[in-house]
Amino acid sequence: MGSGWLIDPDGYWVRRFHRDEKSWGSHPRVFVDIGRGMPDGEPALLKSRRHLRREQAEQLWKHLHKEGWKQTTPVWGDGV
Repeated sequence: MGSGWLIDPDGYWVRRFHRDEKSWGSHPRVFVDIGRGMPDGEPALLKSRRHLRREQAEQLWKHLHKEGWKQTTPVWGDGV
């Protein structure tokens, strides 16, 4: 798992999954940020961040996908 973005079925909340590079070599962990993009170039609204083991993050990704979340392009940060 590298990084990825999911958006909820209503198109409102976004989850960003990205590696914790400091832990990746020994005990891989993933940050999962929850937020949403803001209009007119305002900074994104970030609500929370979770720090999960890679396996937990993969399970969460699969669960959200089954619940109707769709993969999307970056909403905030460097990829925008």
